[in-house]
Amino acid sequence: MPYAELHCISNYSFLRGASRPEELVSRAQEQGYTALAITDECSLAGVVRAHEQAKRVGLKLIIGTELRLDDGPRLVLLATNRHGYTQLCRLITRGRRQAAKGAYELYRKDLENSLPDCLALFIPPRELSWDGAGLQWFGRAFSGRGWLAVNLLREGGDEQYLQQWQAAAEKHGLPLVATG
Repeated sequence: MPYAELHCISNYSFLRGASRPEELVSRAQEQGYTALAITDECSLAGVVRAHEQAKRVGLKLIIGTELRLDDGPRLVLLATNRHGYTQLCRLITRGRRQAAKGAYELYRKDLENSLPDCLALFIPPRELSWDGAGLQWFGRAFSGRGWLAVNLLREGGDEQYLQQWQAAAEKHGLPLVATG
């Protein structure tokens, strides 16, 4: 079955990612992935090296970024074309300018109507007690372009986690997508 990883951080997400973008691309190609999205946190720093390696090994690269909104959810945004890439660059610049050096600050309003050429993944928290706050906004803001991402960690609670998010996706009219 074809698989594309849509949420992958590199060592450009400091203190979170361990592998260089080139290594991630090579490994994805070795594993038979059809595509890989490099989605460092509020950064596109790893995509140049990833792009060069993807060209060498013949893997489709998807350019994206991960964001933690100050007033809402954690998201992954994926550019669908050059306009989408430009939109991501502008958003990241805005977020970095609004915060102290080394940080970023973005809110829901910063994303509304500014990313028509991007797809979005809603990354739900692992807490089973979470009430689904933000899914209604997400469904409106990314209508027809948004998915609820589910990442099973192969630990206790995965089945309950999956059931909770399947129900939430159905309630809010969002398709599910596997990541991780």
